[in-house]
Amino acid sequence: MRHSVTGGGMTVGLSDVVLLRDLLRPLNNLSNAASICKYLESFCVLRKPTAFAINTLASTLHTVFSSSDEDPARKEMKEAFFNYLSLGGVFSDGLMALMSGLNPDPLSLVFHCFAMLAYAVGSLLLPFPTPKRMCIAARLILVGSGIIFPILKAEGIRATFFPATMPAYYRTPPAQSTDHRETAK
Repeated sequence: MRHSVTGGGMTVGLSDVVLLRDLLRPLNNLSNAASICKYLESFCVLRKPTAFAINTLASTLHTVFSSSDEDPARKEMKEAFFNYLSLGGVFSDGLMALMSGLNPDPLSLVFHCFAMLAYAVGSLLLPFPTPKRMCIAARLILVGSGIIFPILKAEGIRATFFPATMPAYYRTPPAQSTDHRETAK
């Protein structure tokens, strides 16, 4: 289990098993190391969006909920998360679909992270922004960005959002050799 808050590691692990099974299904001979390596390269790229969405959400929630309430921005972030979920509809459904792996779209995750941040800032500044609330809102933006942007950078923006541009991405299985002497090596 990777994250105790969401159990996302189990979801990612099961998703990896299904993806690997589907990638290796066309192989007739599992002793052909060159062919298996091509499939494993594809596996590493193809698993990225799902693993990114689930792991990033779990890491973000862990960071938010494991922090102390001494920092007003982090306290506001916790409250904003619960208030965002209480809106229901697309807000709670979207986050729950991401967390459960039913919608592992990285763009959906980024949308919900920034929508939640905008909701938190809006809640602070409306109906009338005070200097104290403006400072907390600015700190909230910094804290929220400080959580999500390093994770985005570490996961790789290109591999996560544009896997089709990665060199290891195969739309069709790599060609298998029909020469029996080569596969016997």
